[in-house]
Amino acid sequence: MESRMQERKEARKFIDRTVVTKSGKKLGMVGELTFDPRTGELMAIVLKSPTSYIDHLEVDQNRNGHWLLPFSSVIADGDFIVVAEEDIV
Repeated sequence: MESRMQERKEARKFIDRTVVTKSGKKLGMVGELTFDPRTGELMAIVLKSPTSYIDHLEVDQNRNGHWLLPFSSVIADGDFIVVAEEDIV
């Protein structure tokens, strides 16, 4: 149980961070994260303030029209959250 709480705290560090592709294209900012409530596995990044570059990708949207990036597409996190475009589409 304690490790799950630690994972949740660590997941919060992603909120409000800029999301870019590995080629440097800005996609937006992390608005929130979705996760599987049974396992606690992070499933998707919900983008806020998406850039127009997102229109060039085949990115899923939730029923509220927010862009969803699969968390599995994240390849690095530091100053930015870096995602692999080929893992998004």
